[in-house]
Amino acid sequence: MTADLLAHWPMWASLAAVGVTIVFYMLDRWSMELVSISVIAALLLLFSLPGATAFDGSEITVAVLLSGFANPALITIMALLVVGQGLFQTGALEGPTKALVRSYDRRPALTLIGAFLAVFFTSAFTNNTPVVIMFLPIMSAIAARMGASTSRLMMPLSFVSIFAGMTTLIGTSTNLLAADAYERLTTEQLGFFDQTAFGLMLAGVGMVYLLIASRVLLPNREDFTETMVKSGKQFVAQFEVTPGHFLDGKEAIAGMFPDLKDMTVRMIQRGERALLPPYDEVRLLPGDLVIVAATRQALTDLLSDKPAMLEDIWQTGVPETDDTGESQLGLVEAVIAPGSRMAGRTVEMLGFRRLTRAVTLGIQRRSRMIRTKLGEIRLEAGDTLLLCGPISAFRDLRTSRDLILLEWSQSEFPTTTRAQVARLITIGMVVAAATGVASITLASIVAATLMILLQCLNHRQAARSLDLRIYLVIAAALAMGAALESTGAAEMLAQLVVLLASPFGTLAVLSAIFLAVAILTNILSNAATAVLFTPIAISAAEQTGSDPLPFLLAVIYAANCAFATPIAYQTNMLVMGPGHYKFGDFLRFGGPLVILMWAAFTIIAPWRFGL
Repeated sequence: MTADLLAHWPMWASLAAVGVTIVFYMLDRWSMELVSISVIAALLLLFSLPGATAFDGSEITVAVLLSGFANPALITIMALLVVGQGLFQTGALEGPTKALVRSYDRRPALTLIGAFLAVFFTSAFTNNTPVVIMFLPIMSAIAARMGASTSRLMMPLSFVSIFAGMTTLIGTSTNLLAADAYERLTTEQLGFFDQTAFGLMLAGVGMVYLLIASRVLLPNREDFTETMVKSGKQFVAQFEVTPGHFLDGKEAIAGMFPDLKDMTVRMIQRGERALLPPYDEVRLLPGDLVIVAATRQALTDLLSDKPAMLEDIWQTGVPETDDTGESQLGLVEAVIAPGSRMAGRTVEMLGFRRLTRAVTLGIQRRSRMIRTKLGEIRLEAGDTLLLCGPISAFRDLRTSRDLILLEWSQSEFPTTTRAQVARLITIGMVVAAATGVASITLASIVAATLMILLQCLNHRQAARSLDLRIYLVIAAALAMGAALESTGAAEMLAQLVVLLASPFGTLAVLSAIFLAVAILTNILSNAATAVLFTPIAISAAEQTGSDPLPFLLAVIYAANCAFATPIAYQTNMLVMGPGHYKFGDFLRFGGPLVILMWAAFTIIAPWRFGL
């Protein structure tokens, strides 16, 4: 017995490596990137040792272990991140997002339910990864309107799209792989809607869990940038009313100007005369200077909605392209440094635009709120300036001794002129993938390339959208999966499950298969798990004299229970960044969901299949 165990030591070593890696992910003491590259290095070292071979005696090569870096699913995720960044940079989803946010203000519960149902029904008939990409900014906007962190909505977004994959044959590629193996083994075909009824029941159970458990088990976690955006820091800003300006002829209603949403008008400078609140029956005229107090978010929203204002600010429109190929305007905050040569001078005296290639949109002073024209404010050490300019200008300001640039506050204005192009590219990608004209991998790579070629985003923005953590974590997961499959560890676990459950009857075997697949799908890829377990499930059906269809469906439903780890499914990895999740968050929230789905399947299966 001992000799037999020693003969298969690579299998046990692979299982140990996977177990240790998951523990390190959960401890969260080291970054996921470091843990991922460490397990890849450990597996490479393990299978370079003498006698470290596959179960059939063949060599497990470096190419096999590193094949995850070129895996089509991983490349697809990277391409979709670029496509998503293109949608964000162009503001292509601003219209639908704002419509949903306005609807949320009137009917919050119905709007949130409607958004998730839209994700569900769309994901049931098309690849759910681009669907999640499209809904990421929408859910972020709804979370902001709710006054909650995005971490409360991002994991449910991924899980709802996974629920949808259980309901139709084309819901996920996993279903198609299992159906193909089923046809080869039994000559029977799985119909398009054969899994729908039971799948909807399981999805319903999962939805109820999300509704209840999300209030308790999901973290309310914000990153530093979110905290900054949501802060109530008020800047003094001013707008000059020119002929044809959106404020030209606007009249105050109850002392407020509706077009200046979330802003307080502190003064209107009309020639030599200063108009102070209350503004009863005041109509704005060309030549007026409107001095407002507003948050950065309010100013950003206004400038995004009114691209012509940026042209007014820059007079000749967007700045010329610099030597890096970048021309996009952005915002950044900068603090006047102690001992700065700018202290005691006004922005106009400094010739700030000539000096920095950036325009001062607003000034914030902690000690008091100023009521005067922006160009007449004498700067003091500690003042925060809200600067608008080309991204290259911000890079130049990093070396300034007069300004402390708050680089984490940097953001870019959407290139709204390319919004329609970005929408068409994305719709074309989704349609091509959904109709089978092209694989999701081909469609996403072409779409990402077109986003760059057609200037929806530049190469630097595309490079920044590629998440190294996602890349390394998925590559490590695929390496671990390859090790488990090659050494026979995965097949051993599968056969052990069937062997232990078979004395207790058909339902016990069916339930055990579901649980084993649901656990392994969160460690291996769901596609690999489905391919591995389908023949075992069909064989178990034959041994018990049962209809093989329930056993196939058990594999399909369980393979879609990818809730307990971020590496289990690509949409989990996509929401990990925007939701600010840690590895343990998935286990804490998704782990009980896996158990619940197993229990629901075990309870419903006898009634559904007549067992």
